[in-house]
Amino acid sequence: MSGPPVRVLIVDDSASMRAVLKRTLSADPDIEVVGVAPEPDVARAMIKELNPHVITLDIEMPGMDGLSFLERIMRLRPMPVVMCSTLTARGAEATIEALRLGAVDCIAKPTGNPLDIANSSVQLCATVKSAARSTVRRTPEISAPLKPLPPGALRDVVVAIGASTGGVEALFLVLKALPIDCPPVLIVQHMPAAFTPGFAARLNSECALRVVEAQDGTPIEAGTVYIAPGGQTHMELAGGLHGRIKLRATPPHGGHRPAVDVLFESVAPLGSAAVGVMLTGMGSDGAAGLLAMRRAGARTLGQSQETCVVYGMPRAAFALGAVEREVALTAMPGAILGACRK
Repeated sequence: MSGPPVRVLIVDDSASMRAVLKRTLSADPDIEVVGVAPEPDVARAMIKELNPHVITLDIEMPGMDGLSFLERIMRLRPMPVVMCSTLTARGAEATIEALRLGAVDCIAKPTGNPLDIANSSVQLCATVKSAARSTVRRTPEISAPLKPLPPGALRDVVVAIGASTGGVEALFLVLKALPIDCPPVLIVQHMPAAFTPGFAARLNSECALRVVEAQDGTPIEAGTVYIAPGGQTHMELAGGLHGRIKLRATPPHGGHRPAVDVLFESVAPLGSAAVGVMLTGMGSDGAAGLLAMRRAGARTLGQSQETCVVYGMPRAAFALGAVEREVALTAMPGAILGACRK
């Protein structure tokens, strides 16, 4: 990483965890820990004084909890925030809410044996440096669901969506605006396995569409969104337009499992009966698969640079010629529905 070091403020109510995080981050020459705070009131003053590039924020703290503080940050002074979470059911639920509110990423607190701590330390430093390169804005207003179209107005198609960093917030906005008669939607969002069941359940409670974590062999249906399970399998569409979900425990593709490329490549044979969408995310996963979809005749959309948290995956797809049209996030639900019209 070139340029000045990333200035980080650590916010955690545990003195021992503050010490661990400070020691871990300070060991990276590209990171400078400019302060540590035991709770949000202290952190608020330090943000004004120290002007950090990134905040690491504990989710559970006495007084104002991390989620309430995050909501205030994103409303009053949007900036990159990395949440430090525990991989428990309660922690997973809070993590989804943090990502929905605009946190760039969430990481597990360094725990376990020395090897586990070493691995999580590498991930922590990489996540903080990635967060510093992200673009964080106030969360746009969630649109009301688009009105269902007259019977027969939509083509018989499948919608495939890929997302990574910033994708949780983006997917909440997009899916909440899609109508109940939308064609089936298949999604790969880079996310740990502990989080995808809760993510699907939370979306299902807030969307007109039915949202489920995908299961192997499930027939796809209109009005339903299928979230790829995190971690262990890739998600594919098998059997064509009215086919089934196929989960395969094959090796990671480009470092990812599930991979957006694998989903898109499985949908590409549908040709013009498919719509591909690339949302915010780091790296290039999905670019080659989206190109395969476009070459086969699918409509393809990419999130605009101005509205991405990280313009990585959409940029890579656009550079390959895989994106037919770039669209602002708030306009994406209408663009998807428009691509599904006859």
